[in-house]
Amino acid sequence: MSDRVCSRAGCRAGAEWQVVWRNPRIHAADRRKIWAACAEHVDYLRDYLAARDFPVEVLAFDVEAPA
Repeated sequence: MSDRVCSRAGCRAGAEWQVVWRNPRIHAADRRKIWAACAEHVDYLRDYLAARDFPVEVLAFDVEAPA
């Protein structure tokens, strides 16, 4: 297991993905939050945020998240 753990509740799997998002109602355009995601939960986490109309982007951990 990697040092990064999936952010999905109850999941302890190693994370391979960064789910980069922000809530435009409370976060400035330059503020980003990052959830870690395993391969099993990356789609779930992305879809959860997208359903709330939050800007969301999925990146592999070998790619640096936007500043």
